[in-house]
Amino acid sequence: MTIRNPVEWGSETFRQGTHALGTGGHAVYHQEDINGLVPAICRIGTEDLKDALRKGIEDFGVYRTDVIFLCLIYPIVGIVLARAVFGGDMLQLLFPLASGFALIGPFAGIGLYEMSRRREEGVTIGWQDAFGVLRSPSFGAILALGVILFAVFGLWLLAAQAIYTMTMGSSTPDSFGALMHQVFTTPAGWSLIVLGCGVGLLFAILALSISVVSFPLLLDRKVSVTTAIWTSMQAVAKNPRTMAVWGLIVTAGLVLGSIPLFIGLAIVMPVLGHATWHLYRKTVKA
Repeated sequence: MTIRNPVEWGSETFRQGTHALGTGGHAVYHQEDINGLVPAICRIGTEDLKDALRKGIEDFGVYRTDVIFLCLIYPIVGIVLARAVFGGDMLQLLFPLASGFALIGPFAGIGLYEMSRRREEGVTIGWQDAFGVLRSPSFGAILALGVILFAVFGLWLLAAQAIYTMTMGSSTPDSFGALMHQVFTTPAGWSLIVLGCGVGLLFAILALSISVVSFPLLLDRKVSVTTAIWTSMQAVAKNPRTMAVWGLIVTAGLVLGSIPLFIGLAIVMPVLGHATWHLYRKTVKA
């Protein structure tokens, strides 16, 4: 066994990822009997959520240097997007952007699920093992489901802009302070809050329903996107209250991690990502 330099490692990882993308496409299009392939779903409670979070924190504690290095990309991307919002006369989209991280969070945490999965197997891992998802037979399906979540995120931003225009008019705020004043001290601003939170809740329920266990399932088993989404929806339907609490935990964590300047996401994302894997283990029977 030889130690490879970063260029060799990157080249090999890209090659394996390309191969997985080509061979994994069947998981997206293959026709299956959904009722026959959906795994059995367990009933879970708030104690299971606490245990999943505890195990997520344990995973983070073991690999904190590696995952913080990996997850630095989240605050960087957040800062870039926030800068684009401030500099592009789109201040009204700042809060939808921050809350929207909850919609794409399940896809963003895919490498963290892989690290938790490997730790379960007793394998010594590092940050580079997060890229083991590139070798997954379901890599094509994972990408397809990720595209779906990004489409939901894009629709949420469009809806948020439409709500702002409908309640506040077409003019954009001159500054962050002006935006806060308009939102919290005017009837139009209060309408914006109520409508925005209501529509945002619908998008959050949609994203949670199709993704709460689907990405870990695709990593763990060779199933299609359809089966993964259906399993996730079944998990939510069987555990509506518990999944609602989980959704609130994830949303609150990501929003808090986004303030200020998305820096907290470097810690919040890995904890929630690892915890999601353990939640999957509790929800879907082996």
